[in-house]
Amino acid sequence: MVDLAKPAIDVGLYTNKREPQLKFWQQDVGLSFSELLPVGGGVHQLRHAIGDSVLKINNCRDPLPAAPASGIREITIAGDTPDVRRLEDPDGNRVTLVPRGHDDVTQLRVSMCVSSLPQHQAFWGDILGLPQLRPNIFLCGESQLELIEGDVNLDPLQRAPGYRYLTIQVYDVKATHAHIISHGGREGSAPVKLGEVAHISFVRDPDGNWLEISQRKSITGSLD
Repeated sequence: MVDLAKPAIDVGLYTNKREPQLKFWQQDVGLSFSELLPVGGGVHQLRHAIGDSVLKINNCRDPLPAAPASGIREITIAGDTPDVRRLEDPDGNRVTLVPRGHDDVTQLRVSMCVSSLPQHQAFWGDILGLPQLRPNIFLCGESQLELIEGDVNLDPLQRAPGYRYLTIQVYDVKATHAHIISHGGREGSAPVKLGEVAHISFVRDPDGNWLEISQRKSITGSLD
């Protein structure tokens, strides 16, 4: 089982529309800006809090290629809104705002379209060890991952407009990466160190969606 350093799922999106995206997520959705993190390659990651989770808006200097969507199709954010509101950001990413507790959502729910529910139940439940709220909804603290079986784009690009990856925080990125690969996960990229900020790696789920494994010093206290 994966030893989580933070009981929450983070969501990463890529964009070339920095200012319209910031206006949408901060003013229309109401998220609080946390920090700007240069991640190399002309990418600035603008981090926004969703309860214990983080929305990572990765703004790219270079034009992003048009590409089919990843399996991540929508996020639902619970808050003080009196009713359900369905919105789209400047790149067409879907977000639904709901009253806290609506349909058991207390902070964040990520909805992912998958080709095979049993395969993804095994990946998130058996390999990563996340508990289930319902047969198709997994829990990571107050955040949730909802699996919806349907038509998918296999092996989506990691760097293209839209929701592109999820992140979990762990105490030992190398051990976690090896555990996932040895139990049937696919390698996306091997662990690397980002200065004194974090160790990260990427693995891929049964459809090829990207999952970032992060050992962030500000959370774990160490990069050893």
